[in-house]
Amino acid sequence: MRTIRSFIDLPLHPERELVLPEMVSNHVVRVLRLETDDIFHLFNGDGYDYPCRILSLEKRGARVLILEKIAVLNESPLRIHLYQSIARGEKMDWILQKSTELGVAEFTPIVSDRTEVKLEGERSDKKLAHWQGVVRSACEQSGRAIVPAVNPAVAIHSIDAEGINSAYYLQPDATNRISELTIPNDGKLVLAIGPEGGFTERDIRLLQTAGFKGLRIGPRVLRTETAGIAVTAALQSHYGDW
Repeated sequence: MRTIRSFIDLPLHPERELVLPEMVSNHVVRVLRLETDDIFHLFNGDGYDYPCRILSLEKRGARVLILEKIAVLNESPLRIHLYQSIARGEKMDWILQKSTELGVAEFTPIVSDRTEVKLEGERSDKKLAHWQGVVRSACEQSGRAIVPAVNPAVAIHSIDAEGINSAYYLQPDATNRISELTIPNDGKLVLAIGPEGGFTERDIRLLQTAGFKGLRIGPRVLRTETAGIAVTAALQSHYGDW
């Protein structure tokens, strides 16, 4: 039977009572239809699940008792940082959701030459908050108790390889293949995924200057919403916890 889990952005401690915030309470009571004495899990991204019992259903929010603290040991040994060119509409949500399920540790949306989505000011803040919510929901579903960071969007000229050798952008004619990579002991990998239409020559020059190398995952050109998910799955299969 699937464990019901809900993210909460609060400190959690065993044997303490807590009134759930309105949004969490509505999800637990109205969407999941849990009742008094039902047990579900809270998590806040610290690597633990906190089983809770519902004590009462009140107007201001359900009151729960935190029963215990359980370590969740399902993080991948690969620490993949995915630099994803911003995709339109639900495509970006799909990328974030599925990559979270596959174990990506960190996301940074990037604006490259062919990126069509423009984010500025308040719209950028709202989009970032939305994307963070998508990742938290994916953690609820997939059982992860450490929530991947979703960073503010950056221009492609400002990203770098973070001082490691394992930084790659996808390129069908590249010589580096997934099966031949040398993975660092700390598992850190940086991947850059282009937009629809791919990276331009200028984009690639900027990535190469920043320390990125081309990576081949097959002779076919993948869509932006396929590429990051495909390469993450292949990396997990070869070097991760699959």
